Amino acid sequence: MKVYLKRGRESSVKRFHQWIFSGAIKQVDGNVCDGDIVEIYSAEREFLGRGHWQSGSIAVRILTFDDEQIDRQFFINRISDAHRLRAKAGLTNSLDTSAYRLVHGEGDSLSGLVVDLYGDTAVMQAHSPGMWRQREAIAEALQEVCKPVKCVYNKSSGTLQGTDFAVRDGVLAGDANFPLLVCENGNLFEINPEQGQKTGFFIDQRENRRLLQGYARGASVLNLFCYTGGFSVYALRGEARQIVSVDSSAKAIEAANRNMKLNFGASAPTGALADAFTFLKNTDEKYNLIILDPPAFAKHHSAVGNALQAYKRLNAKAMEKLSSGGVLFTFSCSQAVSEQQFVETVFSAAAISGSEIKILHHLHQPADHPINIYHPEGNYLKGLAVYKT
Repeated sequence: MKVYLKRGRESSVKRFHQWIFSGAIKQVDGNVCDGDIVEIYSAEREFLGRGHWQSGSIAVRILTFDDEQIDRQFFINRISDAHRLRAKAGLTNSLDTSAYRLVHGEGDSLSGLVVDLYGDTAVMQAHSPGMWRQREAIAEALQEVCKPVKCVYNKSSGTLQGTDFAVRDGVLAGDANFPLLVCENGNLFEINPEQGQKTGFFIDQRENRRLLQGYARGASVLNLFCYTGGFSVYALRGEARQIVSVDSSAKAIEAANRNMKLNFGASAPTGALADAFTFLKNTDEKYNLIILDPPAFAKHHSAVGNALQAYKRLNAKAMEKLSSGGVLFTFSCSQAVSEQQFVETVFSAAAISGSEIKILHHLHQPADHPINIYHPEGNYLKGLAVYKT
């Protein structure tokens, strides 16, 4: 199948951007279906690349700008490249970390594919029909490249909602034995890809959790949107004197409690089931260390305005509950919200709460979530660690 672009719309492709929007397309030769591999040409019939077709605003996800076939060997080559990057980052043979992201979509030139590795289990998420249709080839490539991988589990039903495919989660290769026990910077976590959000764990906060541990000694800690308690485990490892973990999901609180007990025994503090905004409104206590790691408030650019207002209210209220000399770790995982917008929103929250704030760290995703320099949209996780005087 061949896709021809409108005149002048090939410039972004020549700058190696991996998305082609529907408005840039002039014509399509033949009957194309979601997930088909298509060839992209300029209006002058110049070959530009190959990728997966899909209905919607993003019409083509480019996988290669060269004249090469997208087959089993293609995925072996790409996943090998991704594996080498993780080896360079010190993750593939780490003694204290057994969970990391192996494939990060556009960051690894595999737009539409995410693979997280938990020990010898690879959890795959297809974010495009094309990757879903090639899931068997991907599973074979994962086993070929990553020899420790004994199980490949597909978890794409949530990421491919609204498509015409009957997407079901399940094992693609090997045998699944859930829950999984993984190690991250020496801390133990129970992971259940079948039931958890994303692939089961928020791996992207690994280095930010480690940074927070150094600020926890002797602190009273409030971890809002705690999910499975990652930041809480690190805070207690850092010898915090008090930890309050809050989430509106009962399953998340149960998982957080299990992880705390897994690391510190039956006496470990338990979490509180509550809405974060309501908790902040009703508590009179002050904390030395607060973590705000909410879900994405804006999944599309049309929702950015409302999202920024929600971030502003949340951060302002948290700053009111932060004691003098305290530290706030605050994040946005909304891809549609830029880093500058988030920083300005935290600035506004400080002004609203009457707090004098100093920035200690700009926080981002770790090396196993690489950002392709030609695809800045991959810079989705942004955060600040700020000090209240």
